[in-house]
Amino acid sequence: MKGNEFIRRVKALGKKNGFEVSVDAGRGKGSHQTLYYGSTFTIVRNPKDELKTGTFRAMCAQLGIDPRDL
Repeated sequence: MKGNEFIRRVKALGKKNGFEVSVDAGRGKGSHQTLYYGSTFTIVRNPKDELKTGTFRAMCAQLGIDPRDL
C-alpha cells in the first residue's frame, strides 16, 4: 500500500466512525506529512512511496486503528 492510499483509507474509516481526519503537509520535513485521526497523529513518509509492513503496522498502532480495518 502506498502512503496516498493509506491516507485515503484512513479518511474513509474516519468518516465511517465519526472521527475528524486531516493532513498537514506543512508539518513535516521534506516530503513527510502529518496525518491526524481524531486527537492522535502519525507521520506519513513520502506518500508516493510504498509503505513497508512494519511501518504500516506502527502507523496504525499510533492512530489506534486495527490494520485489518483498512
